Amino acid sequence: MIPGFGNHVSTEAVAGALPVGQNSPQRPPFGLYAEQLSGTAFTAPRAENRRSWLYRLRPAASHAPFQLYGRETRLRTAPFEEMPATPNRLRWDPLGTPQTPTDFLDGLVTYCGAGDVNAGSGLGVHLYAANLSMERRAFQNSDGEMLIVPQQGRLRLVTELGVVALEPQQVAVVPRGARFRVELPDGAARGYVCENYGALLRLPDLGPIGSNGLANPRDFETPVAAFEDVEGGFELVQKFQGGLWTTLLDHSPFDVVAWHGNLAPYRYDLRRFNVINTVSFDHPDPSIFTVLTSPSETPGTANVDFVIFPPRWMVAEHTFRPPWFHRNVMSEFMGLVHGAYDAKAGGFAPGGASLHNSMNGHGPDRASWEGASAAELKPHKIEGTLAFMFESRRVQRPTAWAVRTPLMQLDYDEVWADFPKAQMP
Repeated sequence: MIPGFGNHVSTEAVAGALPVGQNSPQRPPFGLYAEQLSGTAFTAPRAENRRSWLYRLRPAASHAPFQLYGRETRLRTAPFEEMPATPNRLRWDPLGTPQTPTDFLDGLVTYCGAGDVNAGSGLGVHLYAANLSMERRAFQNSDGEMLIVPQQGRLRLVTELGVVALEPQQVAVVPRGARFRVELPDGAARGYVCENYGALLRLPDLGPIGSNGLANPRDFETPVAAFEDVEGGFELVQKFQGGLWTTLLDHSPFDVVAWHGNLAPYRYDLRRFNVINTVSFDHPDPSIFTVLTSPSETPGTANVDFVIFPPRWMVAEHTFRPPWFHRNVMSEFMGLVHGAYDAKAGGFAPGGASLHNSMNGHGPDRASWEGASAAELKPHKIEGTLAFMFESRRVQRPTAWAVRTPLMQLDYDEVWADFPKAQMP
């Protein structure tokens, strides 16, 4: 089950730790401290309201003042003003494995983003490459919820509300303000992160599709309560209005013994996505591949859409089957978990990325166009691939690092440079 989609979860690591009939009784069981974690305003409509009650060994408020984070970081936050917005199509090679011990937090590097974190709108797009588990260290992002897309290596997310095991082809969302650490069972990991400053991610409406299809609510999983009763020094790093701040705790922050509510980390296996596709002609809009959406104040226009291109059958007749050439309102950041993307014959590698901003033309490269134009249109299954997009109504500005890194492919425009001119009668 997934919080925020009509589900209320109750879980306790010790029997009797959850109060019955009252959220914050005068004396909670076992002397625990009641704390409400709110993901929306108290007065948000009931259908949109997300919050959970946590029952923990110590109040989360028990810590020394935060100090500015003293380490170098490549993490950036909206408004993105380092570089001008660019109409150019951008593409990057994959991040390499760090040469020095680097955990998830210090391995985050921002590629682009949009909006204004203080206004609660927009997104940040980050990639991570890490080779060290976070030890006696926790991260709290007070700016937005984090959608994590592993590309290489498993992750073990230890959160206040329980443990989420994550592997490539799965995704997880960590709520804004929730504390977590990232452990690396395979010793190294790489992947993508969408930081959502706007309305919380939710399932898209299905409209004429009906009551089934795409991502089904039953396939979203929340963790069971688990807690650490550990004394000693723990560093807590908080991202707040774009800045990183740090403080020391004398105990583990993962001391929630029980919780109930509809705001929690959750996991979804992308292999369970039920693709809806055409069985007649034409290539449908990519909106049919939406897993999660963050709505904006404009109906039908997203602050963020998370869209995937998984294995699927292609059966349309008299149709150019890959994505056509297009210019559209939405800006598209694309990544590749594994395999090959059907609109690019080369250059777009697993772990790499591309950015196509609003109203700037893009589409298949010549080899993909020629192959699809001449293909025999019999039923064909696209297999062994998983690409995705973080799509937004906002133009996404690249960071200075993203523009200057040698990972940027300076020859990307050449994939559209040699198309033959159409011959008129």
